[in-house]
Amino acid sequence: MNGAEALLRTLTASGVDVCFSNPGTSEMQSVAALDRVPELRGILCLFEGVATGAADGFARVAGRPAATLLHLGPGLGNGIANLHNARRAQSPVVNVVGDHATYHKRYDAPLESDVAGLARSVSRWFRTSARADDVGPDAADAIRAAYGPPAGVATLVLPADLSWTESSRGPGPAVRKPPLPRVAAEQVEDAAKALRSGEPAALLLGGAALRPDGLGAAERVGRTTGAKLVAETFPTNMARGGGLPPVERLAYLGEMALAQLDGVRHLVLAGARAPVSFFAYPGLPSDLVPEGCTVHVLATTAEDVAGALDDLAEAVGARGGNAPVDAGTVPDRPTGALTPETFAAAVGHLLPEGAVVVDETVTSGVFLPEATAAAPRHDWLTLTGGAIGDGLPLATGAAVGAPDRRVLCLQADGSAMYTIQSLWTQAREGLDVTTVLLANHSYAILEFELARVGAGAGGDRARALLDLSRPDLDFVAIARGMGVPASTARDAGELADELEGALATPGPSLIEAVLPGR
Repeated sequence: MNGAEALLRTLTASGVDVCFSNPGTSEMQSVAALDRVPELRGILCLFEGVATGAADGFARVAGRPAATLLHLGPGLGNGIANLHNARRAQSPVVNVVGDHATYHKRYDAPLESDVAGLARSVSRWFRTSARADDVGPDAADAIRAAYGPPAGVATLVLPADLSWTESSRGPGPAVRKPPLPRVAAEQVEDAAKALRSGEPAALLLGGAALRPDGLGAAERVGRTTGAKLVAETFPTNMARGGGLPPVERLAYLGEMALAQLDGVRHLVLAGARAPVSFFAYPGLPSDLVPEGCTVHVLATTAEDVAGALDDLAEAVGARGGNAPVDAGTVPDRPTGALTPETFAAAVGHLLPEGAVVVDETVTSGVFLPEATAAAPRHDWLTLTGGAIGDGLPLATGAAVGAPDRRVLCLQADGSAMYTIQSLWTQAREGLDVTTVLLANHSYAILEFELARVGAGAGGDRARALLDLSRPDLDFVAIARGMGVPASTARDAGELADELEGALATPGPSLIEAVLPGR
């Protein structure tokens, strides 16, 4: 077999059976090898940012890597924003990038670029294969690196001539996900001592701490010690509803986050980083740890976070099962004007059991946490790295990774246009993704930030750079043009009706929810 087939067979032997692809000439040997390795599902994406974001979404729900197949440095460059988000989510991704043939690189052809420089900015592991015989073992090393711990993006660059050259070694060894190490007893005791001190304390939860087992243990710790439970601002995959403890997320705005943590003297980190402001603002702090507060690291994402929380519960005397959780009631079916509040009520009223919610609402989702707290059990995926345009690709990958679950993508209109090509892939693959696209026809988050950075409200020329009208984007026409059934909702009743029908219908769909003023 040639190097390309050795690559694909190494992937499938290790359980990597999906490849989100936007290939070019240098990757044609890998494309051809798909017919010889039918175990690998190749999925075409019309933009590299869709492929990389989909691989992130797949990993978040499946717990194992998907592969990408990108074309040279420019293709990698097109996918970097969502590789950045995957890096911040610590999602395992095997990122395969084709390159010019080894003997061709010295000619500085038009597509020649610094692939290594681009890749290293978003990868926890990087390698360029040197011989066809190395491709299989290198692919195995990439999978191993993607799993970590900590997990992350592993980029393997494959020169074209290695793909077509015979590999005498063939596939690399099969790789399995390694167990996470338990935390040291000293870390558990340090956190327990802080929580037993009688001083105000909080547990900041992230990663596996926001899965059901971690949440259960954290709830026992909080109930026993009085510690406040707070989730990181943008969780990778947060389990919610169905009787799970409703944990408040740390606010995006630094002032609000400081208010949430006001008075806390011990901040225990379980799979989360110490909080910092998203941006610097005149006169406001960057470090959001309250003055006089001591930070204690119970467990990092490279460790068994859920196990550490179990150990912590034992150390503080929080034995026994979890107490019943009262998360309120499911909202009534909304009527009247379509506002962020009635939008959230429609989602909370109709959210099905086992749904995967992808949230890139940006400014319009403020009421969603409360409205969905009492919904049936579901998972919530967010924009971990802050690079907008991740919602539609995340939903695409999540639907591939969890084909038995309905994916609900809650998507702002401005960020949707970064990766709108995701809809085509959803249609082609028949994916069960329902997208509610919130149309306020502006970059509303930037209108808000314009004032926060001290630049004022802005005049006509400034506001023109934040406005999405003239012409208005017709998302119904765009979606239908990509093969996705679409409709418009202009009031809350229409949204509830359209959402109920879409959630009950197999395949993708899009609902353009037009917010007030438009």
